[in-house]
Amino acid sequence: MASLTIRQIDDDLKTQLRLRAAANNNSMEEEARRILRSALTKPVPEHGDFVTRIRRMVDAAGGGFDLELPPRGPERPLPDVFEK
Repeated sequence: MASLTIRQIDDDLKTQLRLRAAANNNSMEEEARRILRSALTKPVPEHGDFVTRIRRMVDAAGGGFDLELPPRGPERPLPDVFEK
């Protein structure tokens, strides 16, 4: 078995761990092991690329939607930032 040392834990976090361990009748070490085990054994959600995630959201909303595009207006003049 491996060992792990965690430094620079906030006092409040350590207190919460101590209280949680006591409530569960565990040592702080055992409680930390249980928390890590619980957090790391959950399935990791599938993170597709951005387009795949957007496609899933659109499919969940019924497969698509129509957007009304406003009419194009006249061209605006370019800024004169380079003229002196």
